[in-house]
Amino acid sequence: MDILGIFGFVVGAGVVLTGIAFGASLRVVEQFERGVVFRFGRVREVREPGLRVLIPMVDRMRKVPVQIVTMPVPGQEGITRDNVTVRVDAVVYFRVMDPVQAVVDVQDYLFAIAQVAQTSLRSIIGKSDLDDLLSNREHLNRGLELMIDSPALSWGVHIDRVEIKDVALPESMKRSMSRQAEAERERRARVITAEGELQASQKLADAGRTMAAAPAALQLRLLQTVVEVAAEKNSTLVLPFPVELLRFLERSTPGQETAESEAAEPQPAAAQDDAADRDSPALESRSAAESVEIPQPRLGNKSESS
Repeated sequence: MDILGIFGFVVGAGVVLTGIAFGASLRVVEQFERGVVFRFGRVREVREPGLRVLIPMVDRMRKVPVQIVTMPVPGQEGITRDNVTVRVDAVVYFRVMDPVQAVVDVQDYLFAIAQVAQTSLRSIIGKSDLDDLLSNREHLNRGLELMIDSPALSWGVHIDRVEIKDVALPESMKRSMSRQAEAERERRARVITAEGELQASQKLADAGRTMAAAPAALQLRLLQTVVEVAAEKNSTLVLPFPVELLRFLERSTPGQETAESEAAEPQPAAAQDDAADRDSPALESRSAAESVEIPQPRLGNKSESS
């Protein structure tokens, strides 16, 4: 092989190796990523999105996404402050604010956030009551967000939002709560009914006082009731009889009451004997009158009359 052939082979190999090295030195950083460049193991800089060139065999790039990450927190079982066993799961929304800290300060920031979220969720369960978990979730979400965000700031991660998704209760607790809710609804119904009766009684008392001041109003009310009953095309008409009229008649007849009271009183024995003596001649005369025979007229025979 001559010298020109050797030189051409070397030049061609150099061109190929240069092309391979140049291609290996090119990196594309997406819009939602940031590139952390390490040069000989040390952080050199953070590359922005676009086509970036690295020094082969010298620089090494690690891409870190800066999008909002949605991480579901597995359901955690715990005992609330009022000694109720529950299972709670949540979801965490976070994003990387400092790519260098997310790469250098923590080995795996995703795993770290997941573990902190689980421990914080268990801690918030133990500090809360069952009613807070069911009805006051906004306050618990803010508290859980602060608990997770405190260690995450040192990792270059910002917690945007934390929400409790579901609270699983035992079946016995569900039945107890349903009975409690039913009893509460029944209590409210009774209270409302009692308040309605109280208000109605007050209105009826006011109406009674008004009608007592104007007796004609009671008669007008009676006539209105008759009209309402007759409007239903009923064949039977019921007229209420005022009790006040009975009391008026009772007060207006005092002599009859005195006679009835005297008749009801027992008479003494002497008075009963005098009454018997007075009644005896009348009884004797009646018996004598009954014993007198009335003669019947006798009719003669026709022969005698002739």
